[in-house]
Amino acid sequence: MNDVIEALFGQYSGYETIDIALEIIAILFGFLSVWYSKNNKIWVYPTGMVSTLIFVYLLLKWGLLGDMLINAYYFIMSIYGWYIWTRKVDATHHTPISRTTKKEKQTSVIIFILTLVFVFIVYQSFDKWNSWVAYVDTITTAIFFVGMWLMAKRKIENWIYWIVGDIISIPLYFYKGFTFTSFQYLIFTIIAVYGYLEWKKILINNQ
Repeated sequence: MNDVIEALFGQYSGYETIDIALEIIAILFGFLSVWYSKNNKIWVYPTGMVSTLIFVYLLLKWGLLGDMLINAYYFIMSIYGWYIWTRKVDATHHTPISRTTKKEKQTSVIIFILTLVFVFIVYQSFDKWNSWVAYVDTITTAIFFVGMWLMAKRKIENWIYWIVGDIISIPLYFYKGFTFTSFQYLIFTIIAVYGYLEWKKILINNQ
């Protein structure tokens, strides 16, 4: 039993207590954010902003630039998404859940490609191409960038990107030594599946 605990959490022995506490707080707010998103509630954004701001600090401190960029982008897009979700399309209705248009699909591809290029330049500048993890980071960053943009636009397809990115992140973060965050992505994956089904139900009812 001790061997299992050591394998899962042994890496935290070298961390400062405040950093461990901050990671747990960020994860709790991350859970709240995804849960509110699943239920189509505006609280997805304020709770998400708390989580991402803490992770920006921690990931920058730990030298994980790709992950830090993801969370910095989340924070910025949360401000944009908060505006979109509260904007009224007429006198009584806010921006509804909808499917992506052909133009939005094309924009998603552009965001994905530009993100790959951007992260490549950042990693190249800071000489971070030191393992296969950096390459996977680049791909997950691009996936999450598109997912966050689609969520801000209230597009149901955002959940597909979250599910794919979360599944990749589970073993990735465990390998990096962040067991709590790895568990977070496991739960995120489950919530994301339910989120897609919930939004699909809302979309059908609205139609």
